[in-house]
Amino acid sequence: MTHLSVEMLAADAAEPITTAGHAQLGIAVLAGIAVIVLLITKFKLHAFLSLIIGSLVLGAVAGAPLDKTVTSFSAGLGTTVAGTGVLIALGAVLGRLLADSGGADQIVDTILAKAGRKAMPWAMVLIAGIVGLPIFFEVGIVLLIPVVLLVAKRGNFSLMRIGIPALAGLSVMHGLIPPHPGPLVAIDAVGANLGVTLALGVVVAIPTAIIAGPVFSRYAARWVDIQPPENLVPERASDDLAKRPGFGITVATVLLPVAMMLAKALVDIVVDNPEHHVQKVFDVIGSPLIALLTAVVVAMFTLGRAAGFTRGRIAATVERSLGPIAGVLLIVGAGGGFKQTLVDAGVGQMILDISKGWHVSTLLLAWLIAVTIRLATGSATVATISAAGLVAPLAAELSTPHAALLVLAIGAGSLFFSHVNDAGFWLVKEYFGMDVGQTLKTWSVMETLISVVGIVCVLLLSLIL
Repeated sequence: MTHLSVEMLAADAAEPITTAGHAQLGIAVLAGIAVIVLLITKFKLHAFLSLIIGSLVLGAVAGAPLDKTVTSFSAGLGTTVAGTGVLIALGAVLGRLLADSGGADQIVDTILAKAGRKAMPWAMVLIAGIVGLPIFFEVGIVLLIPVVLLVAKRGNFSLMRIGIPALAGLSVMHGLIPPHPGPLVAIDAVGANLGVTLALGVVVAIPTAIIAGPVFSRYAARWVDIQPPENLVPERASDDLAKRPGFGITVATVLLPVAMMLAKALVDIVVDNPEHHVQKVFDVIGSPLIALLTAVVVAMFTLGRAAGFTRGRIAATVERSLGPIAGVLLIVGAGGGFKQTLVDAGVGQMILDISKGWHVSTLLLAWLIAVTIRLATGSATVATISAAGLVAPLAAELSTPHAALLVLAIGAGSLFFSHVNDAGFWLVKEYFGMDVGQTLKTWSVMETLISVVGIVCVLLLSLIL
């Protein structure tokens, strides 16, 4: 995928859609975000519609003509979906094949069979990290909940001791690691290198998942000591299968696109010559589109055929994987439209002008903006998209590693303190059979730990890169 920076997109327009001053633009941003927050939280309007209305309010308060605001929003929506929509769809297909073939269950069962009692929380974060690479957070929860409940019940563990590491592994993948929608959009917005972001994302993700998962689960289990609810154990995908793919080939299939993208990043660093034939080859092989497409095609054989699926069943599995992501694509697209409206109104330049006199790290500023939007809207994806649009001009002077760290700072901020306006909060609450207070003391604190540890790791990396 060719990364289109916000500066490049804005350059397509002859001039900004408004000539409002900084004060008016600041009020416009607050009004637009406030409308989005109000519509999502108070009126329970879908985020897609809320983002459209918020963009129009932003343009109106900034004094931009309505037709130009609509054009900016439409351009941003189209560019975002064009840049990330196919990747999200391919990730959904790979995730569905992994789940329906029993490949995910095979990973889970193999690791759990080799893990002792003391190692069980560490095994859970490892399982969640591997399974969570190609799978959306909500799908990952549905996949792992039966395992979490079963392990906690059979091993007589506190549910938090097993559940928190699994949730931490999934959440870290969702917020920091492409090809999840949030990181992909942020990479596109700030013009970061995907391979470098992926590599640094893994470096940040490992200590973050460990601290927020196995380590924190010890304290969470003391604060909320609950047993697995008997009536919440759903059936596993592989229970109805006669056979399923092996552990090694399943892990290799999941990690294939990651390996291809990391190989491209490595070649870019070692060769560092865009005209060299080796680098040209890896530019194709390691592009997200080719990497994910290759993994999907390979998965049809290594996962689908290995599970005994006919061609018809594989085709049906692929078809079923695309329906549920329609809402995700619409939200991501509308978020891109909102981002472009911010940029074309001159908000990015305003932040660039204002922040010149500040002694705040660009990375910390990006994290704080994402935290604010996350707390207000409850959506990690909306927080990522909006924050990326706001701070993208600040990335113009950053090196390649620091542009990648900017994406990770935004991703970390987007996970801060999930609470009652976040759908994930209620999903975890219901599946684990907790009340609101218990969910705040466990899930919400875990998300905050991920966010804080994530930004600390990002800032430490920025000192040595």
